[in-house]
Amino acid sequence: MNKDNKVSFEEIFKQNERRIHYQIHKLRIQDPHREFYVEGLYAMWLAYKKYRPDQGLMSTYFNYTIRNRLIDMLRKKTREQDHNKYFTQEEERKAGNGNRSRKDLIPIVDTSGITVTDDALWDEIKAMLTENQWKWVKCYVIDDMPLKEIAEQEGVIVDAVKSWSREARKKLRNAGVKEALM
Repeated sequence: MNKDNKVSFEEIFKQNERRIHYQIHKLRIQDPHREFYVEGLYAMWLAYKKYRPDQGLMSTYFNYTIRNRLIDMLRKKTREQDHNKYFTQEEERKAGNGNRSRKDLIPIVDTSGITVTDDALWDEIKAMLTENQWKWVKCYVIDDMPLKEIAEQEGVIVDAVKSWSREARKKLRNAGVKEALM
C-alpha cells in the first residue's frame, strides 16, 4: 500500500471488527464491561499503524496482534485477582488472628489487653465459686495463664484444672454471666 492508496482505519475497522469478537469468543473471555473489546480495538489500531504489506497478510497480522494482546490482558487480570485474593486473606487473618469459632466459622476477636476493672463483679463471681474454681478464673481468665502453668503452680494435673474450668463455666452460665469472660 502506498501512502496515496492507504485505507483509513475506520474502513479497516468496519471490515475487521468481527476479528475482535472472534478472538474474545475463542479465548472464552467473559467481557460484560467490554474491557477486552476495547483492548482488542487498541491492538487492531496498533497493528494497523505497524503493518507492512511486504511481511504478510494484514488479516493474519491483525489476528496475531489482537490474540496476543487479549492473552496479555487475561494474564494481567489473573495476577491482579490472585494478588487481591492474597491481600484479602492476609487482612482477614490479621483481623481474625487466625482463630475461628467451630460452629459458624466467625473470627474470634483477640481479647488480650482487655481488662474488666469492675471489682464488684469479680467479688460477686468469687462468691459463686469454690476456691479451686476461683483459682481457675483468676489465673486463666484474668491473668491469661495456660492450663499447664496453672496446674504446675497449684501442684495438680491439667485434668484437675480442666475440671475446675468446666464447673466454673457451668455455674457462671447458670448465673447469667456472659461467656465472653471465659
